[in-house]
Amino acid sequence: MLVIVGYLLVIASVFGGYMLVGGHLASLLQPVELLMIGGAGIGAFVVGNGAKAIRATLKALPSTLKGSGYTKAMYMDLMALLYDILAKVRKEGLMTIETDVEEPEKSPLFSKYPSILSNHHVLEFITDYLRLMVGGNLNTFEIENLMDNEIETHHAEGEVPVHVIQRLGDAMPAFGIVAAVMGVVHTMASVGLPPAELGILIANALVGTFLGILLAYGFISPLGSLLEQKLSEATKMLECIKVTILASLNGYSPALAVEFGRKVLFSTERPSFAELENHVKRKPAPTK
Repeated sequence: MLVIVGYLLVIASVFGGYMLVGGHLASLLQPVELLMIGGAGIGAFVVGNGAKAIRATLKALPSTLKGSGYTKAMYMDLMALLYDILAKVRKEGLMTIETDVEEPEKSPLFSKYPSILSNHHVLEFITDYLRLMVGGNLNTFEIENLMDNEIETHHAEGEVPVHVIQRLGDAMPAFGIVAAVMGVVHTMASVGLPPAELGILIANALVGTFLGILLAYGFISPLGSLLEQKLSEATKMLECIKVTILASLNGYSPALAVEFGRKVLFSTERPSFAELENHVKRKPAPTK
């Protein structure tokens, strides 16, 4: 929603200001210029990226129209879930969570937190490392290294559409110049026309430069910045899980382990110590 609001502000500011100084919007309506700039941009997008990068970008773009799913409430549910799991492990032993890990959709631990169950990456990250704790012989340092590598891989994959969109945005002013140059060439080939008509041709050519810059900095490049912010939020949730699990492996109680996880969150989503404690106490870990 904020993307649409931002786009409307860009359009209103630029075209509204143009009209306030006496400009006519009809002069800016140049479909051929848009065809050259847009077509060249799409062509460069296809040439400059492999099939995997194109698919990742097209998949990521719809997320820009949605708000952030990584809210304070979701983080509190995440830490309450981790507390429940770690409390059960501490009370009943590590092997008692094996069924929960293998079938989280049927687990009474996970079923209380639908926001976590619906997030595939988060659910997989939690269950994978709990599974390693249950069935593996890895020590804390090995698990930490593996977590770091997975988070790095996740971040690198998420950066692909970010870089694709940013490069496309950077290219649009140049394609605008290309369209403008083509307009100038057309104008120079029509020097026999009356001055008034030549002036219209020059104005039409300059619209290409304007459209290229506007599309780049008003529409495309901001999407790259937004995708980068969303990636940072997704990575932060994995880091929260990592810190909490490692604290438990190092012998800290479930209450202290989730406190470790709470401290790594961004301040805008981080609950207070009292808020988290009250939330966890309202959701006691099941005993079966």
